[in-house]
Amino acid sequence: MDEHPIDVDKALAELARPLPGAADAVAKVDVGTQALAQQVADSAASFLLALHEISRDADGGGRAISLLLLEISQVLLAGAQLGAQRDFTPRAEYQPDIGPETDLDPMRMRLAAILEPVDTYSLVFDPYAPEVVESQLSDDLTSIASDLETGLRHFRQGNTEEALWWWQFSYVSSWGNLAGAALNALLSVVSHDRLDREVPGEDDVLAVADEMLGGGTPAPR
Repeated sequence: MDEHPIDVDKALAELARPLPGAADAVAKVDVGTQALAQQVADSAASFLLALHEISRDADGGGRAISLLLLEISQVLLAGAQLGAQRDFTPRAEYQPDIGPETDLDPMRMRLAAILEPVDTYSLVFDPYAPEVVESQLSDDLTSIASDLETGLRHFRQGNTEEALWWWQFSYVSSWGNLAGAALNALLSVVSHDRLDREVPGEDDVLAVADEMLGGGTPAPR
């Protein structure tokens, strides 16, 4: 992390627009590639802005679950588009300088407070080499945001191929898996709250889910 991270409010402004000085670099990229990069940039910026706003709603635990389900589903569509494309290759051996990282830690801490009853969950990162590990939704959502934001900084500088390479690489290696796991965890909260099943030992989970989603007293079982 940079010693002097930029302010998140300023960093998230107009995220999906290339900087004025990037016009020449953008013009060198073919129309199809630029269109794809713009679609992914729009999705990434939308996710970052939504996550930032959700984290600011300190009393919106139940709303947070529903909104996060929507936002993660939408950004996963952008990831699937990247996964279906040819492998992108950066123009240079080393990444160009794109400035300091955005400080997302305050957002992570706010999300942890909002999601506290359901923040810790279990996941299998690789179903073909199954190993159950514990993680935190707040950490994973912030990690996804960080990967997307790095690509956006490349995109804004006019480094279109570099942005697509980064988004594609980080989707396959990291944020695609994390987004899928987080989506599954959030869906589990909703299903525990809405489905009436006689499952031994499920009462505590149901109580937490019901509290998070503002359901009051759990339905008779």
